[in-house]
Amino acid sequence: MRRLPIVGLLLVLVGAVLGLAAPVGAQSDGSGSAADDPGRVSIIKVEGLIDPVLADFIDRSISDAERTRMVAVVLQLDSSGSVIDDDRLRALATRIHEAKVPVTVWVGPSGSRALGGAAQLAGVSDLIGIAPGARLGKTGELVVDEDQLSPEFLAARERLEGGTIGDKEARALGIAPDRRAAVIGEFIIELDGVQTKVVTVDGRRVREPLTVPVFSALPVQDQLFHTVSSPPAAYLLLLIGLSLIVFELYTAGVGVAGLVGAGCFVLSCYGLAVLPTRPVGIALLVFAIFGFTVDVQTGVPRIWSAIGFGSLVAGSLLLYDGLGLSWITLLVGLVGVPLFMVAGMPAMVRTRFSTPTIGREWMIGEEGEAVTNVSPDGVVRVRGGLWRARTNRATPISLHGGVRVVEVDGLLLEVEPLEGGAKDYREKRGGSGDDGDDPGVVLVDGEPLAPVDPDR
Repeated sequence: MRRLPIVGLLLVLVGAVLGLAAPVGAQSDGSGSAADDPGRVSIIKVEGLIDPVLADFIDRSISDAERTRMVAVVLQLDSSGSVIDDDRLRALATRIHEAKVPVTVWVGPSGSRALGGAAQLAGVSDLIGIAPGARLGKTGELVVDEDQLSPEFLAARERLEGGTIGDKEARALGIAPDRRAAVIGEFIIELDGVQTKVVTVDGRRVREPLTVPVFSALPVQDQLFHTVSSPPAAYLLLLIGLSLIVFELYTAGVGVAGLVGAGCFVLSCYGLAVLPTRPVGIALLVFAIFGFTVDVQTGVPRIWSAIGFGSLVAGSLLLYDGLGLSWITLLVGLVGVPLFMVAGMPAMVRTRFSTPTIGREWMIGEEGEAVTNVSPDGVVRVRGGLWRARTNRATPISLHGGVRVVEVDGLLLEVEPLEGGAKDYREKRGGSGDDGDDPGVVLVDGEPLAPVDPDR
């Protein structure tokens, strides 16, 4: 009978001990995991001109890093400048400088640049790293507040305003810390708050970060608008869009070329609106396409093609204010557009104006009407179809003059005037012969050819 109370007492004591021990163990695990959390570093890829899309992305990324309590933010910078206005650049610099999480800049990899407004943003960051072969500088006149820049950056202001410095010069001037940052990993492990470990690699002991790097880039839709805002893309999209729209004008209905051309033109308008452009440059490029179009109908480069090419060169060089185009981009524009307009478009026009049929020997001897002056090249109408034509005589054929087909060369008709033309066995004269009609009447598609108005 005494054994039951004793057993009960023991059970109560064991339960009490377990009840006290469990919370202690739980608290120890929770505090240990919190202390051992290495955290994360946000690495933001900033590539290309800093436009409104990229500026908003940097701003959002810093806000996300603050909300998720990142250890630091690293801007992996490769930019030749900014195209946002001074107020927006100043506001972005203030956002970087006053962020609740350290915002640093690594100019890399090798060959990268941080110039103009991008260099000024680097100057207001908490720390700058420069990869070997990368350059920083050409800030121009400072837009950001000088009190946000480091003393070392301000001391090198005159040197940075018109020139650039590399990693060794930046370290010597104190703008960057005196340590290598050839790759972004070497830059990250030296940041405050980043936890590291020592490992052995190929017999060497090296440090690796325990803090997890989180890489971020522009979303796809933002990347599209950022890309079309680059000078080469906006320039080429404008030329492609205008050329395809002109191409569609020579086809029936609205086809793929027209839709693609309209899309390219709209995207180019967005890019040109963001970039610093000169209206005269845009006007010259539009006029250049018009000039080429004038000669497309005849298929022979003439004075308007030369005028169009001159306008194309001038418009390409004057398009941007303060920005330049690479020689590759200029080569594509200055060679591609003339080739398309002088060679591609006339071939399309010949196909469009011709009658789609196999074998055209039946056309020899057919009579028609000149819808342009043929001297020596022009366009004629034969059986309701428009054809490129060339007179085989020195005498030009005037507008609305009667013509006779004497030879077919692919899609080109060799024609002669009805009066004074050579006669052979292939010749067929509409309205003459055994039917008793007046031999002086010329029939085109069964209808008499309209007489030429002497006043026209």
